[in-house]
Amino acid sequence: MDGVFETVTIESKGVDMDENSGQAQKITGRAVYIYAFDLAYDMKREPIGTLLAYPLREYSIEPTKRIPKYMFFHRSQKVELPVISEQTPVGIVEIQRHVQVFNIGAISIRVSIPFAVERLEDLVDYHDLNLGGQSLDMQVYELAESVRQELTVHCIRPVERLREGDAYTVFCFDKLPAVDEQKAEQWLAANRRQIAGLLTAEQDSAYLSEQEAAESTNLYLSYYDTDLVVADWDAALVVESENLDEVLQVMELANVQLAELSAYDRLLDASLESAYRDLRNWRRGVSRTLRQNVREIRIDLARFSDELVNITKFFGDWHLARIYNNLAARLHLADWHRTIDEKLKTLDDLYQIIQQDRTNFFMVVLELTIVLLFILDVVLLLLGL
Repeated sequence: MDGVFETVTIESKGVDMDENSGQAQKITGRAVYIYAFDLAYDMKREPIGTLLAYPLREYSIEPTKRIPKYMFFHRSQKVELPVISEQTPVGIVEIQRHVQVFNIGAISIRVSIPFAVERLEDLVDYHDLNLGGQSLDMQVYELAESVRQELTVHCIRPVERLREGDAYTVFCFDKLPAVDEQKAEQWLAANRRQIAGLLTAEQDSAYLSEQEAAESTNLYLSYYDTDLVVADWDAALVVESENLDEVLQVMELANVQLAELSAYDRLLDASLESAYRDLRNWRRGVSRTLRQNVREIRIDLARFSDELVNITKFFGDWHLARIYNNLAARLHLADWHRTIDEKLKTLDDLYQIIQQDRTNFFMVVLELTIVLLFILDVVLLLLGL
C-alpha cells in the first residue's frame, strides 16, 4: 500500500523516479520563445543571400509521416545565429536563436533556452525571463530592429518602426515526465491542473478551477503513446516529439499569420477613422483619396489572403495540419479574418455613402444650372422681342 500511495504522489507532481537511486529525476527540455514582426507591405522577389552576416537558406517543413506525393511546401528563408551564453536566474545557459524571413513582409524570431527543473510549477518563471539583466522581449526587439534595418532595401513600403512583439512560449520536454511507462494522455489527465497552471503562467495551479484547467488543456494531440502537443492561447506544451522542428515551424507560421492579421486590422482602423472624417467633409474632394485607399486595401487583402494560404501548404502531413488547426483555433485566426472582412465591408459602405452624397450634390447643381440657363434663355428671348 505504501508503494501505491508513493507512486500516486509522484505522478501528481509530474516527475520521474530513478529505479536505482529512488531520487526524483528532473524535467529537462527547452523553453522556445517565438516572436513575429510585421516588416513591410511586401518583400521583393529577389535573393537576399545573407542576413546579419550569416547565410540564409531555404527552409520548408519536411513531413515525417505518410503523405500524398507531389505535395507543395512553402519555403521561407532561415538563418541560424551563433549560440550565445547568457546569465539567467537559473545560471548561465547557452541560447540558440534563428531568424526566419517570410515573403509576405514578416519575420519570425525563435529563441531556445534549455531547462532542468524538479516540478512543472518551476517552469512558470520561464514565461518572463531576464537575460543578462535585460528582459528577453527587449533583446529580441533589438535583434528584430537590426533585421529590419538590413532588410529595408528588400522591402516594399517598409514600416518606419517595429511594434513590440509578444512571445508565444513553447515548453518542449525531452521525454514524458512520468513513471511506470505511463502514456501521454494518461499523464495529461493526471496532471491537467499543473499543466494548465504552466500554460496560463499561474504560480499556484491549485487555485485554478476545474473548468479553467479543462479549457486550457482541451486542445491536445498525441500521435504516439509517448508524444503530446497541448496548445493554449499564450503558450504550448510539446512532449517527446520526433519532428519537434516541424511542430515549432507550424507554430511560427500561425504566429506570423496572427501578426500580419493584426497589422491589417490596424490599417483598417486607421482607414475607418479617415473615412468618418471624410464623411463629414466630402465636399472638399477627399472622397477620391478614400476611393483609392479602398481599392488599395482590397488589392492588399486579396494578395495577403493568397500568400497566407501559400505559406500554410504543409497539410500533406496530417498530424501537423491538426496541430495547426488547434493553434488557429486558439489564436482565433478565423475570427481575425472575419473581423477584417467586416471592417472592409464597413469601409466600402462608407465610401458608397460619400459617393452617393457627391452624386446627389452634383445632380442638384446640374438641375439648378439647367434651370438658370432656361431662365437666362427666356430673359434673352424677351429682351430680343
